[in-house]
Amino acid sequence: MTSAKKGWSYCSGERGRNRVRVYEDNRTGIILAEFYERVAGSTKSKRKRVSLGHRDREQAKQQADDMASGFGKRKQARPLGNITLQQLFDIYCREVTPEKAESKRRHDRACAEMFGRFFGSERTAKSVCGRDWDRFIRERRNGKIRPAKKVKASRVRDRQIAYDLKWLLSVLNWATRAGDGEGGGLLDKNPLKKLPLPTEKNARRPLITQARFEAMLEVADTVDWRLKVALSLANETGHRIGAVRKLRWSDIDLRSQTVRWRASSDKRSHEHSTPLSDAATAVLMEVQRRSLTIGEAWILPSPKAASRPCSRHLVKNWWYRAETAAELEHVNGLGWHSLRRKFATELKEIPLKDLCELGGWKSHETILRCYQSADEDTMREALKTRKTLRVVGAK
Repeated sequence: MTSAKKGWSYCSGERGRNRVRVYEDNRTGIILAEFYERVAGSTKSKRKRVSLGHRDREQAKQQADDMASGFGKRKQARPLGNITLQQLFDIYCREVTPEKAESKRRHDRACAEMFGRFFGSERTAKSVCGRDWDRFIRERRNGKIRPAKKVKASRVRDRQIAYDLKWLLSVLNWATRAGDGEGGGLLDKNPLKKLPLPTEKNARRPLITQARFEAMLEVADTVDWRLKVALSLANETGHRIGAVRKLRWSDIDLRSQTVRWRASSDKRSHEHSTPLSDAATAVLMEVQRRSLTIGEAWILPSPKAASRPCSRHLVKNWWYRAETAAELEHVNGLGWHSLRRKFATELKEIPLKDLCELGGWKSHETILRCYQSADEDTMREALKTRKTLRVVGAK
């Protein structure tokens, strides 16, 4: 038995780029053209065949060369990096920002407006450089450049500047991975990669003392009953006030003494459950007994509308009012987050894995770098329990 004779074919262009193949149909002799066409809105390609409508091989070769040349020019006419920063910001805010938490969405929109104004609407993404980076740091630091809602110019600390620049870096990094719908990327490389972020030489991370906390807790009811609950839960759980104020009764299981922290209310979108201390459980039982609310109701409802939780501005104001009522002098940087640092420091003796889960941290490096503080009592106790190193056989 003899194999079927292989039909005539001709290829033009480069494989994976602009390859076109023309060949004869074995039954009719009509010449067909085969090539790959990009699927709209996708990075994938689909094989396509079309009939050239004739049997002339020389004409088919010329048509294949012309089609391959056209495909090649079309790809070369789309150089990477010609997209403007404003276009890039618009795409990012439309496609990526909606997936973030509300506070992150606000920061994204504020940064998009601020950087768009700083660079100008026509500045291309590939043209930004280290001089722009340094100029932004200087002008942001002295208040010359700021978000549109900040009417009053004020000096900004390096921590906030780094936070803004990290957003710009994340957008540029995303652009190098995001496709343009035609097989390419929005940007070939991040022009600001590896530039140093400004850092705080002496970052303010004051730690609230137990005495100060108890003084504020004692006067909390004179400000609002919700403040006492918020202070207790923040101190007992170690979680951010943003997560505490968005707790619902359906997140609490008083019988098993556990609480669920929803991803939607967590800064890192990390959903997890933690045990409740006896003190936290007692506070919640008292609130439930008085309010008689269950299910999806907020534990800390807004005084103006029970359908919403207390706002971050309100709980911040309550903190200052409690300090005044307790006749405490305000310390810069000593706010709700100081309770989170207090929690991490008081539990420094437990395994870091457990502490990360208890307080909702994703990384133990963050705890060591930003939350735990050295204290004299712990250091002295360590010196008392220090063991002398002895090596067998050594003199």
